[in-house]
Amino acid sequence: MTALIAIIHAGLAAAWVGGMAYSLFVVQPKLKKYFAGRDEDRERLTAVIASGNRYKVLALIGVIAVSGIVLLLLDHRHWWIHALKAVLLLAATAIFWFVSWRHWPRRIFATEAERPALQRQLITLATIMLSLAGTAFALGVLASQL
Repeated sequence: MTALIAIIHAGLAAAWVGGMAYSLFVVQPKLKKYFAGRDEDRERLTAVIASGNRYKVLALIGVIAVSGIVLLLLDHRHWWIHALKAVLLLAATAIFWFVSWRHWPRRIFATEAERPALQRQLITLATIMLSLAGTAFALGVLASQL
């Protein structure tokens, strides 16, 4: 049973980290290149891609958190690693919350002049969120090897 929970936990964490990395390093640069000079069209497509994902990602984070707690209860030898993972994932989740409920509404209604700063802000926030979640994932792998 522990192995199954660990596979679910690590698999979903890898999916979240992989999805963020793919968006940040593949999708966003290609959209920028494809829509060069047509910022309004790029923003429209970006909004369509992002639309409806908020609750899916929150569900993913929730299952990662619950499965992590279950793993900790089953084997608490390296509890401090799991505590650090939890802090990192909480910080990543807080950034996700900010992006979802504050940044995107501002970006959707931004003027043309405001948009470049918001686009840069999203890249910065996404990079931080990816770093936090990726580090938490790496710590999970480390904990499984100790």
